[in-house]
Amino acid sequence: MTTTQELTEGLDDLPYNVFAKACPSRGTLEHVTGRWGGLALGALYEGSLRFNELRRRVDGVSEKMLSQTLHALERDGLVHREAQPTNPPRVDYELTPLGHAVAERLLALIHCVEGSMDEVLAARERYDFARA
Repeated sequence: MTTTQELTEGLDDLPYNVFAKACPSRGTLEHVTGRWGGLALGALYEGSLRFNELRRRVDGVSEKMLSQTLHALERDGLVHREAQPTNPPRVDYELTPLGHAVAERLLALIHCVEGSMDEVLAARERYDFARA
């Protein structure tokens, strides 16, 4: 098993350290791993989507939250927004090269979690039973 110390070894040599309170990378990590950010990045990994297509793909997200999430990801350079001058207006979202690299790693985590859900659900059941 890898310890946190082993995982963070050498981070002092990097110009940014997500474990430091004032580090700007912490905000980006929050955008990527937040409730909707990770799902939006994962959905966009499949290709460019219009706003409503993305909203349907990320089941349960409100229009307001998806809009805020996309703005944050766009500001971080992970998502590109392309507005087409049509009537009605058409807006497409796609991953930037950086966003693609981040989403690829995030999807590995998502697949790990999905593949472990039987174990997770059993652990929850044991936990709840022990505390009942």
